Amino acid sequence: MSLLLAALIFNSLFIACLTAPQEHVWTDEVVSYSGFQLWSITPHNKEGREFLEKIQRDYELDVWQESRSGNGTVDVLIPPDFQPELKLRLADAEIPYLVKINDVQTVINNGNANVSISDEKVKAQGYKMDWTSYHRLSDIYSYLTYLANSFPQIVTLIDIGWSYEGRPLYVVRISSASSPDTKPAIWIDGGIHAREWITPSVATYFIQQLVEVAGNAELSTNLVWYIMPVMNPDGYEFTHKRNRLWRKSRSKAALFCRGVDHNRNFGYKWGGLGASRNPCAETFRGSIAFSERETAAVSKFIQGKSTNIKVFITLHSYGQYIILPWAYDVLYPTDYDELLALAENAASKFVRFKYSVGNTAQLLYPSSGSSADWAKSIGIKYTYAVELGDTGTYGFVLPPSLILPICEDFFPALKVFADKAATMTH
Repeated sequence: MSLLLAALIFNSLFIACLTAPQEHVWTDEVVSYSGFQLWSITPHNKEGREFLEKIQRDYELDVWQESRSGNGTVDVLIPPDFQPELKLRLADAEIPYLVKINDVQTVINNGNANVSISDEKVKAQGYKMDWTSYHRLSDIYSYLTYLANSFPQIVTLIDIGWSYEGRPLYVVRISSASSPDTKPAIWIDGGIHAREWITPSVATYFIQQLVEVAGNAELSTNLVWYIMPVMNPDGYEFTHKRNRLWRKSRSKAALFCRGVDHNRNFGYKWGGLGASRNPCAETFRGSIAFSERETAAVSKFIQGKSTNIKVFITLHSYGQYIILPWAYDVLYPTDYDELLALAENAASKFVRFKYSVGNTAQLLYPSSGSSADWAKSIGIKYTYAVELGDTGTYGFVLPPSLILPICEDFFPALKVFADKAATMTH
């Protein structure tokens, strides 16, 4: 190692806590990602992966995506002050990388423009929602209220509790069945991770298609849909107002850190692999299972419907995967082949965005305390996490122009899950 490289490394580690955005610190300052870059790094062997893991720890880098499949690339957010020495370190270790986003803040600015829908259009359709732009929580909740008021025969808006900051937690029930409580059901949630804006968009698109498109009426005749577009409303609002890349809840985790990873807070294999004890970590598991108001409310509601719910889908981004239990380790439920067959059938319906299918821990990484593992553990047969598009060109800062294509591409696959659920009895 050269003296210049050694000096750069020492200097960068010394100033690490001063240069990176204070993502987890209790602050109301608006976080800027000006000069930050998204690098896709490809370690080719075990030594390279271990070297990269050490870099991630030493520099406290935000890993956006990692995969055990294919070439095993890792997408990492790189602060501007770290870029010179990390280029040298990766070159010294002969680990190739690609700059996917040259300036993250520029992409954020381009994708976070104010929604501009004419007053005439709002008056004509009754709401501000569309699927060509990202919307604030107030627009989403107003749309759900509009549907419940306009289609009371098939839509019920259920308030299942309150978030840490006092926002309502809404689930939409959609069914035209005469006795919906006796029918098989599907659960879908979005927004469990705040920065994954595409997930509430896809969830609300599903709602719109099921309620407002007459050609889809048969999907609610012998089936009940429970759809929760935003499981983490506090975090979602925070990404719009303060920090676009916030992931966790907004509860007080420690003196200077906020937030729990909801998808490490469910009560099956809680606290195991892939879940952190560190309150400032992105994957902080919480003090106990179901410590968060949001996960506690969701689990209580689902348990009350668990005998009816036949398919459980939790929406995430990104990577384009349909992933199956178990997530807590590379292990497989006894009916894995049945889950795999249904997922592969659904994946075959995608046209523009191709999805890989497989075990969560094997394709990606172990993640204990996940909602899908918990759902499977309480007896819901077909449980999946879906990592939506893209595959890393934009990652979490997906431009609004891709919202509708991703939504439209998914809907035929959703029908595959619906057809399966409709054939299942108690």
